[in-house]
Amino acid sequence: MFDLRELRAPVLVAPMAGGPSSPELAAAGSNAGGLGFVAAGYLTAEAFADRITATMQSTSAPIGVNLFVPQPSAATPSAIEAYAKTLGREGQRYGVDLGVPRFDDDHWDAKLEVLLDIRPAVASFTFGLPTAEERRRLTDAGITTAGTVTTLAEARLAADTGVDVLVAQGPSAGGHRGTFDPTARPSEQPLDELLAAITATIDLPVVAAGGVMTAADVRRVRQAGAVAAQSGTAFLLADEAGSSPVHRAALQDPQFTETVVTRAFSGRYARGLRNRFVNDHEADAPFGYPEVHYLTSPVRAASVRAGDPHAVNVWAGTGFRQAETGSVADIIGTLTSGD
Repeated sequence: MFDLRELRAPVLVAPMAGGPSSPELAAAGSNAGGLGFVAAGYLTAEAFADRITATMQSTSAPIGVNLFVPQPSAATPSAIEAYAKTLGREGQRYGVDLGVPRFDDDHWDAKLEVLLDIRPAVASFTFGLPTAEERRRLTDAGITTAGTVTTLAEARLAADTGVDVLVAQGPSAGGHRGTFDPTARPSEQPLDELLAAITATIDLPVVAAGGVMTAADVRRVRQAGAVAAQSGTAFLLADEAGSSPVHRAALQDPQFTETVVTRAFSGRYARGLRNRFVNDHEADAPFGYPEVHYLTSPVRAASVRAGDPHAVNVWAGTGFRQAETGSVADIIGTLTSGD
């Protein structure tokens, strides 16, 4: 079993589904002494396996993978239909039809089989937890398991499931919040307070995530008891990241001044840059992941093709202005300077 305390650089390159977490990014993170992650979200099991394999071919160091845990749908057909009507003008603006909303489990069972076959060093989970039996199978395969938690109550559930590591996600994190309840307003408890509560209560290694952008941030959370820090936003502009040109440009565009937690794009709370789509649709957006994700997907893709950052989710944490360009090795070196 891999112990995160053995990392030469105590930094995890966070899994960022939908593009940024390329095999090159994950491999570079591990090659630099940290731990890079392959994100399984939105991929077929076959594509997921291919990305893990591609990552492993580029590094001999341990790598991590991350899976979205399926949950019962929070959508109602009437709410999805009403939202689709409000989005009609978006389709007209970009010359595309809206997507067909549907519920699926993101190929959960097939992706678990991929893990058991390829056996990466670490498997982390977001939106919930594997069952105790699923966790046991991963443990028996020699895979270290990690649960993403946003509250002490979630941390206790994760510990009861038998995971090896907790990833404490604070409110400044970019992308989807890891809340177990998809309809609950995400906790605003500061990361430092969440970290203190977990480390004082649960005897498991804890990784701190959310708003970690500088060497001072890494030192602070480690001094508070975290075995490592996890950051995604700090790597969005990395040379090896799969971030789209629109995403990269928006992160550096002075017209974008703040992030917001919204369910307008996916039907689940996530943090990204405040843009026109958020302003126009946040008030009408229903709960319903992944139904809303599929509904808005063609508009978001068309927005990217048009080079327009105003109808696509530009996921980013609150510290996005501190993101820097350069290689992953250079960014990890900056984050760990002074250690």
